[in-house]
Amino acid sequence: MTIARNALYFEDYVLSIQYFNQVINARPYLYEPYFFRALAKINLEDFQGAEADCDAAIQRNPFVVGAYQIRGLARVRQNNFDGAIEDYKQALRYDPENVTLWHNLTLSHMQKKDYESARSDLDSLMRIAPRYTRAYLMRGEVFMQQKDTMAALGDFNKAIELDKYDSDAWAARAIVYLQQAKYADAEADLNQAIHLSTKNAGNFINRALARFHQNNLRGAMSDYDLALDIDPNNFIGHYNRGLLRARVGDDNRAIEDFNFVIQMEPDNMMAIFNRGLLLAQTGDYKGAIADYTAVIEEYPNFMTGYYYRAEARRKAGDMKGAEEDEFKLMKSQLDKQNGAVSGNVAQRTEEKEEGEEESKTRKKSDKNMNNYRKIVIADDSETTRQYTSDYRGRVQDKNVNIKLEPMFSLTYYEKLSDVKRAVNYHKFIDDMNHSGVLPKRLLITNMESPLTEEQVKFHFALIDAHTSAIVADDRSAVKRFVRAIDFYLVQDFSSAIADLTEAIRLDDDFFPAYFMRALIRCKQLEYQRAEQSEDAELDAGKEAAKTAAVVDYNAVRADLNKVIELAPDFVYAYYNRANVSAMLKDYRAAVDDYDKAIELNPDLADAYYNRGLTHVFLGNNKLGISDLSKAGELGIVSAYNVIKRFTEQPAE
Repeated sequence: MTIARNALYFEDYVLSIQYFNQVINARPYLYEPYFFRALAKINLEDFQGAEADCDAAIQRNPFVVGAYQIRGLARVRQNNFDGAIEDYKQALRYDPENVTLWHNLTLSHMQKKDYESARSDLDSLMRIAPRYTRAYLMRGEVFMQQKDTMAALGDFNKAIELDKYDSDAWAARAIVYLQQAKYADAEADLNQAIHLSTKNAGNFINRALARFHQNNLRGAMSDYDLALDIDPNNFIGHYNRGLLRARVGDDNRAIEDFNFVIQMEPDNMMAIFNRGLLLAQTGDYKGAIADYTAVIEEYPNFMTGYYYRAEARRKAGDMKGAEEDEFKLMKSQLDKQNGAVSGNVAQRTEEKEEGEEESKTRKKSDKNMNNYRKIVIADDSETTRQYTSDYRGRVQDKNVNIKLEPMFSLTYYEKLSDVKRAVNYHKFIDDMNHSGVLPKRLLITNMESPLTEEQVKFHFALIDAHTSAIVADDRSAVKRFVRAIDFYLVQDFSSAIADLTEAIRLDDDFFPAYFMRALIRCKQLEYQRAEQSEDAELDAGKEAAKTAAVVDYNAVRADLNKVIELAPDFVYAYYNRANVSAMLKDYRAAVDDYDKAIELNPDLADAYYNRGLTHVFLGNNKLGISDLSKAGELGIVSAYNVIKRFTEQPAE
């Protein structure tokens, strides 16, 4: 059970499920393995399996708040909002001041459009947590859905007052300004939102709209480009960029945008008609006629279509077809003059189109063909949904925290990164890799990858094989070390430490054993701290059983000191020791070790990043931002977001 929870904490979900299965087979009456297996499954997006495990946990112990919370989250992901509401209400009976539960209950009511219940939930949430920014954002959306714009604006202002670094708060207020036609104010707020978070395509789409209304077409097109870099399948981005490209005469690229829209929505007649206009502009009259015909077949009273098709047919040499379309237009004009236009005509005529120019935009759901030239905006139901889509679970609540880059490890598996390409090297480790004693190439990395099911089975088999080898030769420190790596990979930290300690006894100059023992002890400490706080929450005050002895940080430092003594050029020992010092808030000692790590390896991005954060913690923002900038330059992209948190946007 301890190993399984260890694996779960370090996000090795597939491995943790295998251990929980063993616990369930041995003790099927316990609720904990079902509950924690549900956590693992929900992280793997097996929502149905997670719900079933929560059912089993609640059947065995109906007083566990976390089980209702996670089952509610699983039900939300399956669009079972009634079931989720029932779970959150039950959990709140046992834990009435749980902010996460109130948050998710509110969102579930909002999804059902039960805004009165959502308001009631938010009143309770604000009494419990008056400085909880998300509550104001959610209530602001409720007011928006109830068409109370001024009340919504008040809540969004309050959210910004509470947390000026929350990009969603600025973006939410910008939506209100857009609806009030305060386009300059909307653009200013969206500038701030984008300054704080560059990963939200919706913010660029909305800023493009604000710029379009201020006749800044170049700026609007630039924003659509940026939005489509983030979200290449964004419908509004492609459609509106196509319209703007057509306005400035960039016909071929406008056709590309409308081709993409039509591929996404083959029955989008406005996109087809706009493409037809562009094809005619570029001389492809056959393609234009095909597009016009598709629109006319769908909307036989859309006279503008006949006008442009007649023109295209004439240019293509189809005089008979052109005359037929012109006759249709003439007949329509005569019918209008004689008052014979049918009252059930779905499309308004050219005569009414002129009045529509007062509005430059149309809703996405608007099917009136006479609005084909208008910029598309999201429907009301889509406008602010992005600000409240963050359902929260204890393990799933992935708020972006400013934290140190992880410690380095010796392992066989590493996560791939599109940006960080540095190869971490040390001659002793390279020699070990070439010696043939290891089953796979040993890597030095702080981007460890969780194991797949096949890899888990592989390393369990290796443990058995290495055990046989150790029985045959129990004097080999390297064999103990190799088995320790396998134990570490399957999260059996106690067995790994036992093997590493034995390896050190057999060869006290073998520094990789000290290095890995320090890392594993540090991970044990991190897990145990989280375990104690989680147990207190899960068991509602009941004292949790102690599953492992607390390891002293001094032992971690002692091992790293020994590594540095034996291998003074092993840069990763200085880095890890610096991390330990930073964890203990001994920031000056941390800076000294990061300095040494950077001296040994001037391209160690992680050391720059962590030293930058450490300088910030000491109040030296200027030095910190300089280091963070270098870390970003070397491939740690998140450094730029951290820089924004400590740099005010200049006033325009």
